[in-house]
Amino acid sequence: MLPQKLICAGFGGQGVMSLGQLLAYAAMTEDREVTWLPSYGPEMRGGTAYCCVIIADSPIGSPLIGDDASCAIVMNLPSFQKFEPRVAPSGLLIVNSSLIDQQSTRDDLRAYSLPANEIAVDCGNVKMANMVMLGAYLQLTNAVGQSSVLNAFKKVFGEKAEHLQKQSNEALIRGADYTRKKTSLRTAI
Repeated sequence: MLPQKLICAGFGGQGVMSLGQLLAYAAMTEDREVTWLPSYGPEMRGGTAYCCVIIADSPIGSPLIGDDASCAIVMNLPSFQKFEPRVAPSGLLIVNSSLIDQQSTRDDLRAYSLPANEIAVDCGNVKMANMVMLGAYLQLTNAVGQSSVLNAFKKVFGEKAEHLQKQSNEALIRGADYTRKKTSLRTAI
C-alpha cells in the first residue's frame, strides 16, 4: 500500500484531532508505521485546526505533508479553501456539505461530499460528524479496518466515553453507507 497522507481539518471543537488520533491508533494496532502531527495554537478556538496523519508499510521519513496529501477531510469552509490546493493530483477530497456549500473546481482529484452533520444528528449526536467523515474515508480507502478504529476508540477517549462507542460505530457505518451509495450512483451514470 502506498503511504496514506491525510489532512483532517475543521474548526476547534469539530473533533478533527480525535479523528486523526483514532486513525493513527487504528493503524498502530494493525502494525503499520504511522505519524500524527497536530496543529495547535491561536487557530484552535474557532479558526482552522488540523492534523496530519501518515500511514505506511515502511518507515516514515517526516511527519510533514506538503502539497502532496493523498486525502483531505475538510469539515468547514475555511478548511476547504485552505487545504483543497494541498491535495495531490488524483488524490481524494472528502467534504462536509453540511457546512460547505462549494464544490471543488479541480478535475484532477476525486471529490466526495456528504452531509456529515445531518447524518450525525440521525445517529443521535451532532458531535459524531467527525466519525461520519471517518466512515466515508474508510469506505473510500480501506486504509484501516473499522474494527481497528473501534478498538482505538477506547485508547483515545478512555473508559469515560465508553457509552459513546455505540453511536460512534453507527456514525462510521452511516458515513460508509452514504459514500458507498454515492459511489455506486457515480459508477452507474
